[in-house]
Amino acid sequence: MAYPFETLVFAFGLSLFAGLSTAIGGALSFLTSKTNTKFLSLALGFSAGVMIYISFVEIFPEARHALNESFGESKGGWLTVAGFFAGIIFIGIIDRLIPSYENPHEIRKVEEMNNPGKMKQQKLLRVGLFTAVAVGIHNFPEGMASFTAALIEPELGIAIAIAIAIHNIPEGIAVSVPVFFATGSKKKAFWAAFLSGLAEPIGALLVWLILMPFMSQAMLGIIFSMIAGIMVFISLDELLPAAEEYGEHHLSIYGLIAGMAIMAVSLLVL
Repeated sequence: MAYPFETLVFAFGLSLFAGLSTAIGGALSFLTSKTNTKFLSLALGFSAGVMIYISFVEIFPEARHALNESFGESKGGWLTVAGFFAGIIFIGIIDRLIPSYENPHEIRKVEEMNNPGKMKQQKLLRVGLFTAVAVGIHNFPEGMASFTAALIEPELGIAIAIAIAIHNIPEGIAVSVPVFFATGSKKKAFWAAFLSGLAEPIGALLVWLILMPFMSQAMLGIIFSMIAGIMVFISLDELLPAAEEYGEHHLSIYGLIAGMAIMAVSLLVL
């Protein structure tokens, strides 16, 4: 399945944008003295709302349509569901393999910069290195998601990239805080956050170089169903719990509903 060069560049650019938003989080660690928890709570809830709505309203039906076209309605339906839960299992295994403190979705705040005592007891060098690697591992399938979606439907790819970018900002904080105390260098901490986001465009490159030659209606359906599962897992297991821990419960839910509503309207208008 061939795509115009401009489309490939656009899709790759979206993955790059989403991934490198970790650098924003890295910069915020040094430009502010306090985490704006209410804003992050709303933003993470908003990101979860966008991801959940897109997954069930756009991506899952698109996957089922593609697989129904290839294998028939009955087999296509089963394959769609299998792909959905395979995506959940895939990202769930990644999440379980990363120790809790190095997990980039465990909450970090800018205030930790001013109170390193607790963190020094956690073997800071190991924490810093593992956090950077962990973010990269988490971002890899997200880059595949935004790239593939942008190839099929540019508006959908943009929405996914923005949602991923929003939740990558606190991931940048998660990287920069421990790396700063591991090295004592703000520059190294920022670049660690920046480089960890490169896993997303690398995921996009993987799709382009390895999967594109085999891309078909059936392959597209499987990938989309897995993307839906990955995004739902990230939203329910990581974004919403993080949103509630950063701020008030109602703020995260308001953000969730706002994300769904804006996504619904944009899909109807575009």
